[in-house]
Amino acid sequence: MGKRDGPPPGPDPLCEPFPGWAPVVLARCLPAAVIIGGIVFDVLTPPKYSSAPFFVSAPLVAASLLSLSATLLAAVAALAAIVTLSLARQAPEVGESVTEVVTVVTVGALAVGINRVVCRGNRRLASVRSVAEAAQRAVLPTPPARIGGLRVAARYVAAQADARIGGDLYAVQDTPYGVRVIVGDVRGKGLGAVEAVAILIGAFREAAEQERTLEGLAARLERALQREGAWRANVDQAEGFTTAVLAEVPPGAGALRIVNRGHPPPLLLHSDGTVGDTHPRAPALPLGMGDLGVWPDRVEQWEFPVGSTLLLFTDGVTEARDATGTFYDPRPRLRGKQFRSPDALLDSLTADVARHAGGRTDDDMALLAIRRIDGRLRTAPITHKRPQVTGRTVRLRSPQVHND
Repeated sequence: MGKRDGPPPGPDPLCEPFPGWAPVVLARCLPAAVIIGGIVFDVLTPPKYSSAPFFVSAPLVAASLLSLSATLLAAVAALAAIVTLSLARQAPEVGESVTEVVTVVTVGALAVGINRVVCRGNRRLASVRSVAEAAQRAVLPTPPARIGGLRVAARYVAAQADARIGGDLYAVQDTPYGVRVIVGDVRGKGLGAVEAVAILIGAFREAAEQERTLEGLAARLERALQREGAWRANVDQAEGFTTAVLAEVPPGAGALRIVNRGHPPPLLLHSDGTVGDTHPRAPALPLGMGDLGVWPDRVEQWEFPVGSTLLLFTDGVTEARDATGTFYDPRPRLRGKQFRSPDALLDSLTADVARHAGGRTDDDMALLAIRRIDGRLRTAPITHKRPQVTGRTVRLRSPQVHND
């Protein structure tokens, strides 16, 4: 991003709506194409037809798409072209040619003013985005790179289509019961969403140390959101909810436990390049919707051997769309690939999402990658086990179970 107090020397990227995009090449060529089109039109048509509209539109196109220097260049080029053509035509009616020249000069001056307004708005938007990202990162500090035999990496990518602060969240906590993780997405945007994120992160860090089970941890988060929503008078805030995934890597076994509350299921990337999903057996309501009914949380357990990576993300990843409206699916894009570290995985994934969406995302993305690197934490192999449901009570079998 450029400096807030003024544009840096040379072309100002904040004055261009698609910095870093491939379409910026087309945008830069468009004013020149319009001027060339005007010249061709003037040469191929009788003198009674005016090519002035082409030369008038060129600086206006540059004003909304390009920098100040490019706008000035387009205005000068348009003026030079129409003056040259007027002299070449040797039209008997000098007044018409003078009118065309004055029109191009006037519109060129207006285009410069319009460009300044556009650039100022882009800088203000960039500043707001910077503040929003800073606030988001203050609420979501980067987790340690290594926790309890796990390597951890996190990313937060702000949406390009909106400057408001989003409600995506993540946290990692080393507890007496193992390493516990939360990734979630609060409904809505703005400061209200950040407030809900702060409440959830605070409740998670406290409850993760105290609750013996993930079911108890999810219940504590549910109560925290209910308390937070009880005193809110705003209807939109009172109807808020949070999709979330709670995960736990317990000590002493190569296992992974997950509670999913209406969130995109995490992926398990194995060392051989295979990709597994963790779809819950039964869907569950997001956090904060306990007033609609009470259902027991279902803890599901998966094998998490050394070298495997757990990838958690918010719906900003899966809802990214390309030009045809196709949603991004990370599973086929990650299948068969191996990454040297969780950081490399997240860097590759975020770049691939950006390419898929053409560089413009409509929702924030929070991503967390956790790789098991310490074999000493694993004892007997544990296969994926589904919860055994009896009535409305969920019971997990003992660690020695059979595959479904």
